[in-house]
Amino acid sequence: MSRAIALSMTAAMSVSTLALTSARADPVSEFYAGKTVDMIIGSLVGNDFDLRGRLISRHMGKFIPGKPEMRARNMPGGGGVVAMNHLATRAPHDGTVLHMTFPNMGTVQATGQVGVQFDMRKFFYIGNTTNSPNILNTWHTSDIRTVEDAKKREVVIGANPGITGIYYARALNEIVGTRFRIVSGYPGGGQINIAMEAGEVEGRASNTWASWKATKPDWVAQKKFHILFQVGRERHPDLKDVPLLTEFATNESDRKLLEFLSDPIAIARAVVTTPNVPLDRVTALRRAFDAVMKDPAFIEEANKMGLDLDHMTGEEAQKINNAVLDAPADVIARAKRIMEAP
Repeated sequence: MSRAIALSMTAAMSVSTLALTSARADPVSEFYAGKTVDMIIGSLVGNDFDLRGRLISRHMGKFIPGKPEMRARNMPGGGGVVAMNHLATRAPHDGTVLHMTFPNMGTVQATGQVGVQFDMRKFFYIGNTTNSPNILNTWHTSDIRTVEDAKKREVVIGANPGITGIYYARALNEIVGTRFRIVSGYPGGGQINIAMEAGEVEGRASNTWASWKATKPDWVAQKKFHILFQVGRERHPDLKDVPLLTEFATNESDRKLLEFLSDPIAIARAVVTTPNVPLDRVTALRRAFDAVMKDPAFIEEANKMGLDLDHMTGEEAQKINNAVLDAPADVIARAKRIMEAP
């Protein structure tokens, strides 16, 4: 073999070795290649949580190193607690499971609600899609159109078990003397909507404004319901004349309580992954989420579905979650009493 040929072969082998080494240099890509990432959705099919979770599942995989497949799975129950418990105790803690979490999970944990097997401090927030406010509404045939009206007589409101709207109503019953009576046996928002139409209940304890626009745009256009108040950190541009829950505080103690109940709405539709995931995978998932939220194909489909988008990074969402968990003990104690009221 000539020296020239030998040198050429050595150079070729070096290039091949370098290419192989480079291919293996990204452990995150190597981990996700050929895998499937589950998106767990803690609600029934067809609502805003479900629509967003499935939309992300259709687009996010291409931005994760290794380009894994993604699939959506519904796991309703317990106002989101069933899905969170599954992620904490049964799902793989390796970055192959994501979850479109309910915003009140930090509140539920902080107040020590029965059945909680998770610690939200140990979960990693990947990102948030909207901070759309929650609203409490009555049906258009009802004469209860404001919080002031709800002081005059009993108002029967439908709710899913464990949702935040129950606690908003109870807090106002205590603070300003409204007379909301909550019927909380409905498995999903769709069933409550049917009950409103049938006159079984007068209103719905809570649903995000974004969800109403996405799932019932005709009702929004036809003004089929009255919005009594909105829940968030500031009034939504669409709802400038609708008071915030916090505006009903009568003193500093009331204000802190209503802020504690309202603050989680800043992460109204957030995606988390399980505890113990290696930080390089957490970072990769966060950056993939950031990328999909800017992806023209994703945005186009979201617009067609009527889903509003207000991107927040996982790092920002994590801070909000931790602030809820770190609320003062006296505020948590008062919220706990309201949440556990008969």
